[in-house]
Amino acid sequence: MNQELSAISPIDGRYKNKVSELSAYFSEFGLIKYRVRVEVEYFIAISELGLKGLSKLKEKSMEDARQIYLAFSPEDAQRIKDIEKITNHDVKAVEYFLKEMFDSIGLGKHKEFLHFGLTSQDINNTATPLSLKEAMKEVFFPTVQALLDQLSGLANDWKNIAMLARTHGQPASPTRLGKEIEVFVKRLQIQFNDLKNLPYPAKFGGATGNFNAHQLAYPEIDWAAFGNSFVNETLGLDRSFPTTQIEHYDRLAAIFDNLSRINTILIDFARDLWTYISMDYFKQEIKKGEIGSSAMPHKVNPIDFENAEGNLGLANAIFRHLSEKLPVSRLQRDLTDSTVLRNIGVPISHSLIAILSLKKGIGKLIVNEKKIEEDLDDNWAVVAEGIQTILRRENYPKPYEALLELTRTNEKIDKKAIANFITKLKVSDEIKNELMKISPKTYTGI
Repeated sequence: MNQELSAISPIDGRYKNKVSELSAYFSEFGLIKYRVRVEVEYFIAISELGLKGLSKLKEKSMEDARQIYLAFSPEDAQRIKDIEKITNHDVKAVEYFLKEMFDSIGLGKHKEFLHFGLTSQDINNTATPLSLKEAMKEVFFPTVQALLDQLSGLANDWKNIAMLARTHGQPASPTRLGKEIEVFVKRLQIQFNDLKNLPYPAKFGGATGNFNAHQLAYPEIDWAAFGNSFVNETLGLDRSFPTTQIEHYDRLAAIFDNLSRINTILIDFARDLWTYISMDYFKQEIKKGEIGSSAMPHKVNPIDFENAEGNLGLANAIFRHLSEKLPVSRLQRDLTDSTVLRNIGVPISHSLIAILSLKKGIGKLIVNEKKIEEDLDDNWAVVAEGIQTILRRENYPKPYEALLELTRTNEKIDKKAIANFITKLKVSDEIKNELMKISPKTYTGI
C-alpha cells in the first residue's frame, strides 16, 4: 500500500505533495540532522577556546566535521535510530553516532569533547528553533509573500469597481472591491512584519542552565559569553538567560500566537470570499472534467476557500495549545515539552496547505461586475446617508428624520423615489442638483 493511502495524517498522505518541503525541517530525519549540526558546531566552537585536552582544530578537520551534517543521509539517520534502540535516549544516540564518525575521520582522540558539559535540552532547545527559523525563512515566508503579492495585485486591479457594502448583512454605504481586498492586505502585512522581526529563542547552559560542569572543568573561561556567542552568532538564534534546564518558550509562544493571528485574518478572508461567491459577485473558472457535486451537476463549489478555512482552524487549535502548554513546566523541567515540540511542523503544514488553497481559489475568481452593478442599482436607499449629511451641512431641519421616514418603510427605494424626495426638499436648485448627482455607484468615499 502506498504512503498516501496508509498515512494516518493527511499531511503525510493526501496533502504530502503540498508540504513536502517542510519535511527537511520537521520530520524525524530533519530533527536528527539539526541535532547533529548543533553538536558538530558546538564541538568546533569549543575547540577554538584552547581548552586543556582539546587542541585547536585544523581547517581540514573542521571541514571534515561539518561534512557529517552537510552530507547527512537517511542511512546516517537510521544508524542513529538503531543506536537509540539500545540507549533509549535520542540525543545520546546522536552523540554515540558522532563518536563513530569522528573515529572514521581521524578525530577520535577528541571525541569525548562531543556533547561536553551539555544536557540534551541544550541540543533540543537549539536544534528545534533553528529548524523553525530556517523553515520560516526558506518555505513559509515566501509562500505568505506570494499570497500578499497576489492580493495586492487584485486590490489594484479592482480598485475602481464600486460595490455595495454590507454591515450586519444588510445593504450599507457603498465601497470598492479593491479597497475591501486591500483591508486584508494591510492586516496581513502588519502581522507578517511582526512575525519576521520576532527572535528565535534558544536555551544553552548545561544541565540546569548554569554551566556547572563547564565552570568546574575550566573556571578561567567566560562560559556565559561563550554561550551568547555560540547561540547568537554561530547559530543565529537568540540565547535566553537565565534559564532552568529548558528554554522558557515564552518567545516561541509569541511566534505561534503571531502565526495564529495571521491564520485568523485568513479565516476572515476565506469566509468573505465564500460569501461573495454565494452572492454571485464572483464566478469561478470551470475546469474541464471537475465535478462540484455528486448529485447536482450545475454546482461549482468554493472548495478552495472551504479547504483553507478548515486547515487554518486546525492549525490554530494546535498553535494555541503550543503557546499555552510550552511555557508551563514543573520546576526545572518535565518531559511534556518533548513530545509537544515534535509537533511544531503540524500546524505550520496545515497553514501552508491553507495558503496554497487560498492562492488557488483566488486564481480561479472571475469578477461578475454585472451582478455587482445590479445590486448597487437595486439599493438606492444606501445614498440616504449622503443626502442627509449634505442637508445637515445646509442646516436643513431634522434631515436624519426626513430620510428615516423615507427609507424605513420595508418598501423598495429606487432611483425614482430618491429623485422625487429630493425634488420636494425646500432647498435651492443648486443643492438639489448636488443631491441628484449622488448614486450608489458614485457614493464610494475615498
